[in-house]
Amino acid sequence: MAKTAQNPVKSAETTFEVLDALKDLDGAGVTELAQHLDIPKSTVHNYLSTLEQEEYVVNRDGVYEVGLRFLELGAYARHREKLFGIAKPEVDRLAAETGELANILVEEHGRGSYLYRARGDKAVQVKAHVGTRVPLHTTALGKAILAHMSTERVDAIVDRHGLGGEASKSISSRAELEQELADVRDRGVAFDDEERLEGLRCVAAPVLNHDNEIIGAISVSGPTNRFRGDRFREELPQKVLEVANVIELNVTYS
Repeated sequence: MAKTAQNPVKSAETTFEVLDALKDLDGAGVTELAQHLDIPKSTVHNYLSTLEQEEYVVNRDGVYEVGLRFLELGAYARHREKLFGIAKPEVDRLAAETGELANILVEEHGRGSYLYRARGDKAVQVKAHVGTRVPLHTTALGKAILAHMSTERVDAIVDRHGLGGEASKSISSRAELEQELADVRDRGVAFDDEERLEGLRCVAAPVLNHDNEIIGAISVSGPTNRFRGDRFREELPQKVLEVANVIELNVTYS
């Protein structure tokens, strides 16, 4: 990721590198973490000891893990988002009525963050949870958001984070992205046809405020065997648009 701070504090950067590595490794000892980050064991130990002192990591028999104190910060950050409280009951209803997985996504630092997920009685289990960050161009939710940003903002996000992705169907060129975002604006909804996860499709609609500014997106996701034909292209888009409209009205008049 590009460095954007004017005068970055190296120790702060290292602290977050340690935390990110603990998450990626699903916990690690001092030696493994030092090898992973290519920094001295003594330095790693000092950072881990400080983080443990401040209760941001836990030490389980020599294996350090990210602590639950971050959950407190995450919960605070989520409740700070006005969209969460307003959209949550409507997304719960969307999940219940479709039987599928319904989602709220917002953009921050050019990535999409899942703010909330609700599960219907047939919802599939996917590799993402509340707080998971994803490239915007790889999801219907993200494309619904990008479609309502300025060209300059979209270009800045692509310059910073790039295109492509883990799935073979992910958008990989700017021309393809521009056409897709134009289609989203014309249709009013965005589709994800196995562009982030193979076997998973998604339909999303943007949520705009009273100034017609994008504040997030909602979606419903499910397996390709249930998301096909008219249900994928007609029924679910209409349902998602109806729910997004209710949320927008509640945002405007709350």
